[in-house]
Amino acid sequence: MAAVALLATGEPVPDRLAPAVAGLREAGLIWPDGRLAEALLPLVNALLGPSVIVGVETAGRQGKLAHGLLVGSEDVFSHEAWPGEGESEYVRVDRNMVVWELARMVNLQRSGVPLTGPGTVDSTLGVLDAGLAAMDHAASAADEPVAVRAALAAAAGPYAQAPEGLAELIVQLRCSWRMTAAWPGHDGTGPGVTARGFAIWDCGPLGHWYRELPAEPVMEDATGPTTPLRLTRVLPKEIWRMIADLLPDDSETAAPSAA
Repeated sequence: MAAVALLATGEPVPDRLAPAVAGLREAGLIWPDGRLAEALLPLVNALLGPSVIVGVETAGRQGKLAHGLLVGSEDVFSHEAWPGEGESEYVRVDRNMVVWELARMVNLQRSGVPLTGPGTVDSTLGVLDAGLAAMDHAASAADEPVAVRAALAAAAGPYAQAPEGLAELIVQLRCSWRMTAAWPGHDGTGPGVTARGFAIWDCGPLGHWYRELPAEPVMEDATGPTTPLRLTRVLPKEIWRMIADLLPDDSETAAPSAA
């Protein structure tokens, strides 16, 4: 996609993107004179002038993947990455199906898991990191629960109790993901970029958990081992509403009036 953006703006394309340009030519998406084919124009317009950008970052045993959505003035495109692939797949999305598309990206499904046990788990990022590291280094899946509980107890320290329920959530964690929307907005003093987001743990048989703390969007280098961690159990229908509320309405994206 970097090659497409450079070609669309008339910027020089570096040699490292030559294979991508060759692939576009082979697919008939670049004319002999260097112009982009008409089929690419809606995507280019959304890419160069999106009104809203939604980023979806997922992390699991398959590694980290970056998906997202480009909401242009006329067209909407989703893009998805795949494990082991360097390129993303771009697909045009009906504007009325944006929430559905985002829910599909994170595999949000109905859950029959009842709300039982503690509904909130509090800890710190340092304790969490110790538990995740212990699970990664466990000799087998059968050893993971014991290894994680021991790591949490050690990380919590001699004068603190390991948080109840956190070990079970770590062991059952299928994947975690965070979703962030950003758009040109205004803060009352002038134009700027507005963003909001949220993060979820998918713990399989233990259901979905909303990471309240640290709250998204998390700035780089803004967290450390002592940063509070809070996970709250939520139902898929609540996550659906969170996705819908993530997107800005017209009043948030409109420029302030001259009055």
